[in-house]
Amino acid sequence: MDLTPRQTQILKAIIDEYISSADAVGSETLERKYSLGISPATIRNEMSELTEKGFLQQLHTSAGRIPTSMGLRFYVGHLMQEKQMSLRDEVSCKEEIWDARFNLDKLLRETVLALSKRTHTLAVATTNDGNVYYAGASQILNMPEFYDIDVAQTVLSLLDQRVKLQQLFFGQSLSSEPIHIMFGTDLNWPNFATVGMVFSRFNAGKTGDVTLGIIGPCRLNFPYVVPTIRYFSQLVGEIAQSF
Repeated sequence: MDLTPRQTQILKAIIDEYISSADAVGSETLERKYSLGISPATIRNEMSELTEKGFLQQLHTSAGRIPTSMGLRFYVGHLMQEKQMSLRDEVSCKEEIWDARFNLDKLLRETVLALSKRTHTLAVATTNDGNVYYAGASQILNMPEFYDIDVAQTVLSLLDQRVKLQQLFFGQSLSSEPIHIMFGTDLNWPNFATVGMVFSRFNAGKTGDVTLGIIGPCRLNFPYVVPTIRYFSQLVGEIAQSF
């Protein structure tokens, strides 16, 4: 669905603000912080258009808007600018897991620890024979979306359900893209609507396929987490080929 350049600019500003604040975004905030060069009334009209087109939604408790999963996918695919990892960051990531390079079990344990530390989210790795590794479960409790005990409990209990995790990461028909993004609204699971996931599936030599990713709110810091997951996945995949 086509958007005008102004609608694209407004959508990007709303999502950037939502990722940062976790709050519904209103026209006054956009006018004050993003130098759009148009009046709040014009911004409101464009926000209404974006809502009708399915990119935004309005919560009944607020006059502001938040992005839908459709809006977030458009943002990731067309609007965001990835924060490329520096050589220093890449070397640091490699050093954090390098001592575990001779054993996949240990390697995945160290990798989820490093990934969680860098993204401040729950990091998860799974193998296609059912092994599950995770770190950073407490990280999600710092995020407003998980102040709802039902949402937090749903996500944390998922870590003990290997079959469901296998369904989540291996039961989906995925594109050929190296990075996959999934939202709770796609799954229709109870208490999962505000949850987002970014993961990669790659080959780990004799072990077969592995998925590595993070689980957090749907407003994940995509410009940062996407290149970070991509790097860790490529690194672990390369190391695992030697097993």
